[in-house]
Amino acid sequence: MPLSSKLMVRMTAVAAVAALALTGCTTASQNNAGAQSGASGSSSFDPGAVQKDDALAAAVPAALKSKGTITVGSDTSYAPAEFLGGSDGQTPQGYDVDFAKAIGATLGMPVKVQTAEFTGIIPALGAKYDLGISSFTINAERLQAVNMVSYFNAGTLWAVQKGNPKKFSLDDVCGKTIGVQTGTVEEDPDVSGRSAKCVADGKAAINIVTLKAQTDVTTRLVNGSIDAMSADSPIIGYALSQTGDKLEVLGDVYDSAPQGIITLKSDTALADLIGKVMNKLIDDGDYKKILDTWNNSKGAITKSEVNPAVGS
Repeated sequence: MPLSSKLMVRMTAVAAVAALALTGCTTASQNNAGAQSGASGSSSFDPGAVQKDDALAAAVPAALKSKGTITVGSDTSYAPAEFLGGSDGQTPQGYDVDFAKAIGATLGMPVKVQTAEFTGIIPALGAKYDLGISSFTINAERLQAVNMVSYFNAGTLWAVQKGNPKKFSLDDVCGKTIGVQTGTVEEDPDVSGRSAKCVADGKAAINIVTLKAQTDVTTRLVNGSIDAMSADSPIIGYALSQTGDKLEVLGDVYDSAPQGIITLKSDTALADLIGKVMNKLIDDGDYKKILDTWNNSKGAITKSEVNPAVGS
């Protein structure tokens, strides 16, 4: 998500039908709803089973090796990437958490994922956190402040009821009822822009159902009171896994942007090492297993890069 919007927002919502966090591409206000006991998509893949790579382990910077533990800062309010769940409702879970543990296993070091305010992760790199793994979108502004190792792509994705009984099509949205989370880029400029075009073309405006909680949007789609919904691709993927096969994806992800694992800007050695570890996880298939566990293989990349060139 854009830097300005992601810094402003990390909302958590819990619902029985679809326990998932609110979309990250948002400018809505934060609403901490506590531990996401409902979002307990406990992993069937054990990242601790990843084999240590002796050559990569030998390349761990001395300063990090002397600490004995890799400490990762993560805003655990964004299922299925990172959230608090488990039997105690306080255990970090999600594919970002699994990636952190898999990195540690590859390097032969234990990992501690600490819950952090999103805006506080970058300033605390080096002093408090060795890595930040928290769905950071890679953009030019962040690249000036930290090193970023690409590991995932996220964009906008749509969903409809299973079988698409209303025959909804993105080529025919005028006059339809579409659900989005309030304050997201899906609401504005995407769906609002589509609606404005409908009106400009002399057609009926879209009936935009905008709700504060993405879980409420998902519930509306499950019960058929809206024709379709649009949200961040990881959120849609997780919704499908949490709603009992009642929904399906419509079309492909678009407006995708890479996300990155962050390190202190001066610590290029660690960034380069993390890039090599991620590429090993990709090549070995463990990377895909983690994303498959969280129903988010659509965001997979084929190669991790350190500080890739991106638009502003």
